[in-house]
Amino acid sequence: MLDAAGELTQLHEQRERTPVSALAKLDRRRGQLVRAIDRWVTLATPIPHGSARLHSETVGSIIDRMAQLTVHAFVASAHAPDTVYYDAWVRLHEVADSYQDLIIELLDGNRRLPDAAGEW
Repeated sequence: MLDAAGELTQLHEQRERTPVSALAKLDRRRGQLVRAIDRWVTLATPIPHGSARLHSETVGSIIDRMAQLTVHAFVASAHAPDTVYYDAWVRLHEVADSYQDLIIELLDGNRRLPDAAGEW
């Protein structure tokens, strides 16, 4: 999973300097990685309780978003005013905190994930 997360970050870095007309290949690979993460999570987490609440996103899509926000935060650290830099890191921190909370709920069986089929 860590390899997939690292590759997602690299793909988001490439997206920053890729013309819109050439993004399809990068986004296709992102989708493959997101689905691979989601499959791994399905195998690695316990079956949720019957009353477990449904989360709005899959773990793979959250990791993809964290990868994107990480790239934005690093770009902001080099080129943006302090307020933009601060906001980028706050957004990343908020998503990382939410991710950690979700992982705890998944491991406790108190949360279930949406079906990722067709998301990409």
